[in-house]
Amino acid sequence: MENSTSTMVADAIATGDETEMEYISDVVLGVAFLIIAIVAAQRMAWSNKQDGTDTSVVTAFYSLILCTSTIRSIWFLIPNSVFKPTYVPDARLAFSGTSWIGVFLSEIILSLGSLGLFSIFILILVYWADILKKYFQPGETRSKPMKTFKKIVFFLFSVQILNAVLFLNDVYSSEAMRLVDAILLASVSIICVIEITIFSHKFRTVLQTLGAINQVSTESQNKRIVWITVTGNLFFFTRAFLEIIFTSVLIIYWHRNGNVAETFSHKWWDVYVLIKHWSEVAILALMLYILQSRFTTNNSIATGNRDGYNQVPEAEEDDVPKNVSIGSVNV
Repeated sequence: MENSTSTMVADAIATGDETEMEYISDVVLGVAFLIIAIVAAQRMAWSNKQDGTDTSVVTAFYSLILCTSTIRSIWFLIPNSVFKPTYVPDARLAFSGTSWIGVFLSEIILSLGSLGLFSIFILILVYWADILKKYFQPGETRSKPMKTFKKIVFFLFSVQILNAVLFLNDVYSSEAMRLVDAILLASVSIICVIEITIFSHKFRTVLQTLGAINQVSTESQNKRIVWITVTGNLFFFTRAFLEIIFTSVLIIYWHRNGNVAETFSHKWWDVYVLIKHWSEVAILALMLYILQSRFTTNNSIATGNRDGYNQVPEAEEDDVPKNVSIGSVNV
């Protein structure tokens, strides 16, 4: 069994410079993402059978987790040699030989996975912003959260499409494609860190107010907000740091040498891949845990109406679901 496994690994990396450890690492990551995809699919099927105004939103979260983890598992489980001859990134121009096709497809799959992952948090932040607007700006007209989400995601996809078009038109190489991706993801990560920090502070203020009005404990909700804030910010800070380092190395190397032919060694690229993608596995698993362990606090917070207290005004049922609880208060 051991010999057959070794033979399979050797055959998979024979056509490229991928090391045995890199191959095994990719397979383990691919299996981890595949497990998350299977769990997300099961949860999505279960969510579709449930009643409630929040079902469509929870299903949307599960579908995004499913899409992201599926794309990532495909990217890791397909041997690197299928796409390109080198494991570490190298510069390729469109229509130069045949290897550029695999490099291009690899970058597209990688970018789609990143967009799927970031879309999960964009959806969370869009609903958080809408919920907070209801309490802090009650008189203003609120746009539909899903419309806002679609506009943001459409913009991000447009940037990626433009990036691919510029590569295909020989404006720049595959390394420039990666550079654009890194700048885009670093920028979105920094924005997410700022927004999560601001929104979590406002949510705790809302919880304190609603808890006092309805005379209920909001400790569990506060803990969840702190948990999602700390872990979310840790993930996005790590991602922003990695992408900024990646961008800086590319720019400095290009400035010194006029190209990026030998920018990364196997050692440093392996560290980059491991930190980047295992942090993704961790945050996706955390999202599944949070979605599974949602607190049902409709009666005690948002819809609570005790004697001697006025009921907090409700949002329109078709506008904001009553149980959006990704680290937030149920409204």
